[in-house]
Amino acid sequence: MNVNVFKEKMKDALKKVVIDLGYGDDSFEAVLEEPKDKANGDFSTNTAMRLAKVAKTAPRMVAEKIVELLDQDELGIEKLEIAGPGFINIYLNKEDFYSIITDINTNLENYGNSTVGNGTKIHLEYVSANPTGYLHIGHARGGAYGDALANIMSKAGYTVHREFYVNDGGNQINNLAYSIEARYLQELGMDASMPEDGYHGPEIIKIAKDIIADNGDKYKEDGFLFFKEYGLEFLLNGLKEHLDAYRVTFDEWFRERDLYNGDVETTMDYIRSKGYTYMKDDAEWLKTSDFFDEKDRVVYTSDGRNTYLVPDIAYHKNKFERGYDILIDVLGADHHGYMDRLRSSLEMVGKDSKKLEFEILQMVKVFQDGEEVKMSKRSGKAIGLQDLLDEVGPDPIRYFFAARALSSPMDLDLDLALRQTNENPVYYAQYAHARICSVMEKASNEGIEYKLPESFSNLNENANDLLVALSKYQSVIEECAEKRIPHKLANYIQNLASTFHSYYNNEKVITDNLEETMEKLALIQAVKVVMKDALQLIGVSAPEKM
Repeated sequence: MNVNVFKEKMKDALKKVVIDLGYGDDSFEAVLEEPKDKANGDFSTNTAMRLAKVAKTAPRMVAEKIVELLDQDELGIEKLEIAGPGFINIYLNKEDFYSIITDINTNLENYGNSTVGNGTKIHLEYVSANPTGYLHIGHARGGAYGDALANIMSKAGYTVHREFYVNDGGNQINNLAYSIEARYLQELGMDASMPEDGYHGPEIIKIAKDIIADNGDKYKEDGFLFFKEYGLEFLLNGLKEHLDAYRVTFDEWFRERDLYNGDVETTMDYIRSKGYTYMKDDAEWLKTSDFFDEKDRVVYTSDGRNTYLVPDIAYHKNKFERGYDILIDVLGADHHGYMDRLRSSLEMVGKDSKKLEFEILQMVKVFQDGEEVKMSKRSGKAIGLQDLLDEVGPDPIRYFFAARALSSPMDLDLDLALRQTNENPVYYAQYAHARICSVMEKASNEGIEYKLPESFSNLNENANDLLVALSKYQSVIEECAEKRIPHKLANYIQNLASTFHSYYNNEKVITDNLEETMEKLALIQAVKVVMKDALQLIGVSAPEKM
C-alpha cells in the first residue's frame, strides 16, 4: 500500500460520506493526521468534531455514522476506533503493505520518487560567499540546506538548477587586490600599509608569497590588475575545493561581472523609463516604498558608485529571463531586511515577485568541551567550514545542519558529532545501515543465497512499524520539497533508524526457517535501500561497516 494513495482515497471517502449524510458539499476537505502515540492508530481524523455543529449532533454520534458508512475493506483499513470527544483513529491493514517490500527491492534508488514537482523549473541559489576569504559557518549551514533541498526537490519531480553567485564586480574585489598588493610589497621588505577596508586573513599572505615564488618582484611597481585576477581565482578555487569536500555542488558559478556587459545598464534604463527613480542629495534613489519596502533605497551614490542592489536587480531579472518558474535564495540572517527592496525592484522590471522565495538561515554557535568556540585554531578568525571538516568530517556536519529547521538558531556540539554511540543521531542512523549490511553478509557466509520472495506469510506484527515507516517515504519527500523543509527528512531518518533497531532487537532475522529468513532479509534490505537513499539526499554517507 502506498500511504499517499491511501490518504487520497480516505479523504475522498470521507468527503463522500459527509455529502451522503447531508453535512457538507463537494468543497469539504477532510484532514488526516498521524498520531504521535502509535497506539492511537496510523492516522486520525477530526471530521466528526468539525461537523457536529452542522449536524446538530454530538461529535461521537457523528463519528459513529461516519464509521458505519466507510467501506473498510475497500480502503485497506484493519479497524476504526472512536476516541475522546469524537476522533476517528484509523488502523491500516498491514498485509496490504507487503507489496512495499517488493517495490523497494525492485526499484532501489527510484523508490520514493515523485512527480509532484511536475517539472517546475527551480533556480536555487545558495552559499554565494564573497570570494575574498574562506567560508564561514553560516556558509556551511546554507550549503548543507541548499544542497539537501536541491536533491530532495529533484527526487520530487522538480527541475532544479543549483547556482553560486560570484560577487566579483564590486568594490570588495578592488579591496582584495589592494590587500594582496600590500602584503606582496611587505613580503618584499617594502613599506606598505593595508587599505582601510582590507582583508587580513592568512590566505592573503599565502597569495602574496605564491606570487613572489612565481614572479619575484615583477609587480612591485604596477600589479593591481594582476593581483585582482590572481587573488580572485585563487580564492574561488579554494571555495570550490572546500565545498567539494563538503559534498556541496553547483551547476553554475555565475559571475557578477558578466552583468556589466549590458544587463545592469539595460535594467536600470528600463526602471528609469518607468519613472521609478529620482535624484536627491546628488544620489539616485529607487521608489521601493511604492511597493513592499518601508522606504526608498539609493541605487547610485553621490560619487556615481552603484549599491549592491543594482546588480542584484539585474541578476534576478536575468534568472527569470533564463526561463525559471521559481527563484529560491538562501540568505544569511543579516539579509532579512533586504527581501522587500528586492521584491519591489522585481515588480519594477515586470517580474512576479511572488515567484521569488527567500530562505533565511539563523546563527550557529559551536561548542566543544562544554565551551562555546568562537575562534579557529587554524586561522585565528571565526570558525569556518574547513575547521569543521578538519575537526569532525562532512558526515556529522551535514547531518546536524540538515536535522534543524533553517529558521531556528542552533548549537553545534562537536563532542557529540564525534561520539560513537546512539546519542549521536548520525551515528545512530548510519549504524542502522551498517547493521543491515552485516546481517546480509552473515547470511551469505552461512550459505543463504538471498532472493526476493514472491510472497510474504511469515512476517509478524513486529514488522508492522517498519512497513508503515517505509510506506511514508514518498510523502515525506513531497512534504520536504513542497514546503522547502529538508529537516523533516532527517526526522524521518531518525524514526526509520529507531524503528529498525527496535525490530532487530526483538526479532531474530536469520532463523532455521528458510522462507521466514528470506522474507525478513527482504524486509531489512528494503530498509537499507531507503536509509541509504535518504542519507545521500542530505549529503551523508551510508557506510557498510562501522
